[in-house]
Amino acid sequence: MSEILQNFIHWFADQWNLWTVIGFLGQFMFMMRFVFQWIASEREKKSVMPEIFWYFSLMGGLIVFAYAIHKQDIVFISGQGLGVFIYLRNIYFIWHQRRIGQNA
Repeated sequence: MSEILQNFIHWFADQWNLWTVIGFLGQFMFMMRFVFQWIASEREKKSVMPEIFWYFSLMGGLIVFAYAIHKQDIVFISGQGLGVFIYLRNIYFIWHQRRIGQNA
């Protein structure tokens, strides 16, 4: 086995741990929100923000927030913390609007 390949294998093994997997899971959640937004927009032939966008945003935000806390990165923590608040607020608006619609 070449030295370059051995070095890559060692580097790769050093990089992968539970927190790396958690970080990638959070990033996957963020990616999925755009996949669903794209599909919904293509179906409607206009820009659409489906409800699931906010759930993927919240899940991704919480997971990446946990990752940022683990990494002790104050910039990342503050950015994700604000994002989580915004996602929760949008979900609240969706639920509140539903409740108003049911009572009308």
